[in-house]
Amino acid sequence: MNIQLQDLLKIGLTMLVSVAVCFAMTPLVRSFAVKVGAVDVPKDNRRMHDHPIPRQGGLAIFLGFLVGVVLFADLNRQVQGILLGSVIIVTVGAIDDIVPLPALLKFVVQIGAAGVAVAFGVRIEHIANPIFWSDAQYISFGAWSIPITIFWIVGITNSINLIDGLDGLACGVSAISSLSILVISLVLRQVDIAVLLAAVLGACLGFMPYNLNPAKIFMGDTGALLLGYVLSTVSVIGLLKFYAIISFAVPLLALALPIFDTCFAIVRRLLKGQNPMSPDRGHFHHRLIDMGFSQKQSVAVLYAISAVLGLSAVIITTSGEMKALILVLSFCVAIIIGIALIKSHDDKVEKQEKIPEKAPEDGAAAGTETEKNEEDGR
Repeated sequence: MNIQLQDLLKIGLTMLVSVAVCFAMTPLVRSFAVKVGAVDVPKDNRRMHDHPIPRQGGLAIFLGFLVGVVLFADLNRQVQGILLGSVIIVTVGAIDDIVPLPALLKFVVQIGAAGVAVAFGVRIEHIANPIFWSDAQYISFGAWSIPITIFWIVGITNSINLIDGLDGLACGVSAISSLSILVISLVLRQVDIAVLLAAVLGACLGFMPYNLNPAKIFMGDTGALLLGYVLSTVSVIGLLKFYAIISFAVPLLALALPIFDTCFAIVRRLLKGQNPMSPDRGHFHHRLIDMGFSQKQSVAVLYAISAVLGLSAVIITTSGEMKALILVLSFCVAIIIGIALIKSHDDKVEKQEKIPEKAPEDGAAAGTETEKNEEDGR
């Protein structure tokens, strides 16, 4: 890898500064969100919380990311485009967290922000040829690079937003994806890209203590859209643009969990004759909750899946595709077996709980009923 010590120190300082800024600013952002009415009130069964919680925590994430980038990153034209697009994304997200905006308007703004990045040189110009029997080493997109890049940026931006359904889920998955791509960037000696990812990782880590279950504040659309936008654009200038020699699958693996969840949601809704953008309760995290997992357990399972997929991307970088494929398949089998065993155990426990116990004596029954009424009254 041969990364110089000063580069590692630069990356470490970037992450520490971003952590400190985000951690320090989150309580202030929380107070601000309450004052402007950016509060998430549970009103349907998609919400996992039972009381109003401030959102707009993405403002603190943005400040942590911004300070880290401005102090330590190379502010070239591409990075300038990413920062400008981030401002657009954060602005529309912050407004939406206060006054819900029409989905079409947000979609148009996301396309505009993606267009800004493209105009500043953030483009997917070629990828490795996945057709192994072809003699061509690359597939060049030419003029199609513009719509393809916009599609990638908008798609990843929304995919992070869609998995933001449990305390700490989107923030943790984004942190894991950032770390995975950061390691790959170091392997490829892309120090400038690693600095950007260190700023993202640091901002996520600084926000996590406030966002883990039970959450004190949500990142809201402000944070989810921002993280999706930054990860998508940085992956373009890092992996998809310079890493085409090995495999186009690397960024897909690093961001696989939100990508798969989004694709599954779109297909599921289309098959039901619904609008593909309409919300429902069929995301991976909802299904884990319905299977009997708690919020913390569901988040831990999805963290593990995201980590293994990110590790697979790193293994592709260092060891080859076959080892990564074996790792992914082994992990999938382990997850299936684990879930089956857990459900089998839960079913046995549930059956045992349903076995009627010996009827209590009249006095005991009356006392029990009285205690129950008192508990209901509380």
